Amino acid sequence: MRIGILGLGRIGAFHAETLSALDAVESLVVADPFADAAKAAAERFGAQVADSPEAVLTAGVDGLVVAAATDAHPALILAGVEAGVPVFCEKPVARTMAEGVAVLKSVADSDVPVQIGYNRRFDAGFGAARAAVRGGELGTLHTIRSTTLDPAPPPAAYIAASGGIFRDCSVHDFDIIRWVTGREVTEVYAVGGNRGADYIKEAGDADTTGAILTLDDGTIAVVSNSRHNARGYDVRMELHGFRDSIAVGLEDKLPLRSVEPGVTFPAGTPHDFFMDRFTDAYRAELTAFTEVVAGRRPSPCTIADALEAGWIAEACTLSLREHRPVTVEEVRTA
Repeated sequence: MRIGILGLGRIGAFHAETLSALDAVESLVVADPFADAAKAAAERFGAQVADSPEAVLTAGVDGLVVAAATDAHPALILAGVEAGVPVFCEKPVARTMAEGVAVLKSVADSDVPVQIGYNRRFDAGFGAARAAVRGGELGTLHTIRSTTLDPAPPPAAYIAASGGIFRDCSVHDFDIIRWVTGREVTEVYAVGGNRGADYIKEAGDADTTGAILTLDDGTIAVVSNSRHNARGYDVRMELHGFRDSIAVGLEDKLPLRSVEPGVTFPAGTPHDFFMDRFTDAYRAELTAFTEVVAGRRPSPCTIADALEAGWIAEACTLSLREHRPVTVEEVRTA
């Protein structure tokens, strides 16, 4: 098949590399506002360069990958759907929830599939955790702990446009909690602080946060996030039930050091970047998209799925600002 890619920054170029190695993909058509980025991708992957999103869509593509800036996501998703081309779009659907809801309503009557990029759904460890929970191996869940710690904060320009740590980073934890458990979050209480880069505080954001989520069956989930984790990129999940407890990410590249006498775990070189930690998941995610394009499976992460994680982020943002518990329904109906 022939796949179009819009946006060739860090993640777009990474997707181009991944797609070019898939057996199902015969050719790529790429476009980026910066001509040098498109030219570099064309030279590296043998891709055809187009000078606009419209030119990509009229180049005979079977599927469209949107890795452009967030502000462009709504228009590009709708352009792909209107052209009858299945779309993969990196999260978020849009900069604001109102815009995201508008996109959802606009495509509600269409049978053109849209897949949103929440790559943890394609990680082997998280998949095994989901199977264990859904298969009853843990018994009734009572506690979940989900962690995302970045090795260093992104640049000030990124922080200023990110919408805040809950919308930018924690949404991955929120999405994977929903996906693994099959439950919905009903209420949150969030806290945050600034112990690092001044520009994060100046942007009105926190660099380290914690959130307690109450799920609709009474399970308690604790989500921990930080822009500062000097040892590396740390993504983990613990799930505790009345029959068993399991962990995702407890392996030799875990960026954590034990100080117990005689303990050598973890013994490997710590993960230092999200692309390192989730290389296999990204490949599985885009492989799934080629199956969506081929009509062999439905979207594994719909716009509606992505918006549910977004509503949890909105509730946490409000909770941090007002220092109180917030229900997801409150922000959904605000």
